[in-house]
Amino acid sequence: MKTGLGEILIEIFETDAPVTAENFLHYVDEERFEGATFYRVVTMQNQPNNDVLIEVIQGGLSFSGEHPNNLPPIRHETTDETGILHKDGVISMARVEPGTAAGEIFICVGDQPELDFGGKRNPDGQGFAAFGRVVEGMEVVRAIQQLPEEKQMLVDPVKIISVQRIR
Repeated sequence: MKTGLGEILIEIFETDAPVTAENFLHYVDEERFEGATFYRVVTMQNQPNNDVLIEVIQGGLSFSGEHPNNLPPIRHETTDETGILHKDGVISMARVEPGTAAGEIFICVGDQPELDFGGKRNPDGQGFAAFGRVVEGMEVVRAIQQLPEEKQMLVDPVKIISVQRIR
């Protein structure tokens, strides 16, 4: 993943999270992330109304999840099902309700167990669908998280220049 701040190399867990991994790779293969950005950063300091604090950067085509490049939502693969926990550098799907994830992603900064199945960040307790991890470029993720923001939204979103498979 080439961003305006540098490259992030991500390993995708196709065997452990087949539905979610296939969805992400479909976006990659069809270049649907063209024009996407990292637009939201969640830090320990910018969550005044949340009892359960997390740290992530979020990106994709739009915060609302509505964009003409989005594919239909996918089935929710819980961490209980896949065994992929929200550890430092794990990439996961953003969602509202289970089964609403499409093209919005986030990367964990530090371990985030409240995002796993049974975690308390989402009231439904289903957690989020993790499907890979950063293997190089966490310094880029951390740099994005530290950029100026207003109410978790980056003042200047970071462009996702390209996302491509490497073998």
